[in-house]
Amino acid sequence: MLIGVPKEIKNNEFRVGLVPNSVSELIHAGHKVIVEAGAGLGAGCADADYVAAGATIEKNVEKIFAKADMIVKVKEPQAAERARLRKGQILFTYLHLAPDPAQTKDLIKSGATCIAYETVTSATGGLPLLTPMSEVAGRLAPQMGAHCLEKAQGGLGILLGGVPGVPAANVVVLGGGVSGTHAAQIALGMGANVTVVDRSVDVLKRIAVQFNGAVRTVYSTRQAVEDSVKTADLVIGCVLIPGAAAPKLITKKMLKTMKQGSVIVDVAIDQGGCCETSKATTHANPTYVVDGVIHYCVANMPGAVARTSTFALNNGTLPFALALANKGWKKALIDDPHLRNGLNVHEGHVTCEPVAKALKLPYVSAESILGIK
Repeated sequence: MLIGVPKEIKNNEFRVGLVPNSVSELIHAGHKVIVEAGAGLGAGCADADYVAAGATIEKNVEKIFAKADMIVKVKEPQAAERARLRKGQILFTYLHLAPDPAQTKDLIKSGATCIAYETVTSATGGLPLLTPMSEVAGRLAPQMGAHCLEKAQGGLGILLGGVPGVPAANVVVLGGGVSGTHAAQIALGMGANVTVVDRSVDVLKRIAVQFNGAVRTVYSTRQAVEDSVKTADLVIGCVLIPGAAAPKLITKKMLKTMKQGSVIVDVAIDQGGCCETSKATTHANPTYVVDGVIHYCVANMPGAVARTSTFALNNGTLPFALALANKGWKKALIDDPHLRNGLNVHEGHVTCEPVAKALKLPYVSAESILGIK
């Protein structure tokens, strides 16, 4: 199979779909890899590294899309990229279709077989290709929030960990999954007072045990969220419903009760955000203010630490990329029900039920397409 790796064109996106080590594995398995010139530079991977791994460097991205049997990316394809996709071609990348009708419409029109990292599952019920980026985004969130709390950034002028004799900041983490747990770990390590809010008692028990009681746990209700954000200096939104739009836990009304200069870091912005006033921003212009509250809503947070993110992501995606290349998409999806869950769009059909429901589109199961009863 010929695998194409284009350079990411989303604003301030420096990650790359395959690192040289991954390319080497694919070449060793008998495949060919074509990489756009400069695609890996943002993640510290030079063209020479790809050539040494056995890849071909191509300056013309149009040729990569025209030739490749499978396109491996990081972020959802932008409009120009979507126009280059074709029937019979595999797209393997993050898609986040539920809050994005325009992208979904274009992918349906393309006829391509689109497999989304974020809906691939594991035997334990986890999301193995979302986990590495959730870990990075979670760990990054308190760091970004701490920066936004600085007076020069319009924040309260609070040091997250305080100093002896001066209270630390109150950090509220909405959601105790992978991102939320990592956010809590880093915020706690920075010396903040940390509260995790979740609607799963089992998650709250795990958090309590993992942090030996150092993190306060609150069962999530509307009133509990309202009470928590009212006293928070930093709110980190880490709520995820796999494949679906994030629930709006923080309402406009709640926002008015928050401290002036407090900060919301909405990690869930990839899925539409968990705050009613959240809208996607970029690393170039990461924040905006509503009712005196600073919103940090960068849709590709892990792109800020592109090298760490790229290698962490490749550790997860490589086995699946190899399976798709070695077996072809059909056999790979028949053999692996967890990879099958990643199929979002195929030849004009939406094959991910949460996406179909969110966008009110007809749903066709992956099993029916593959002839599995």
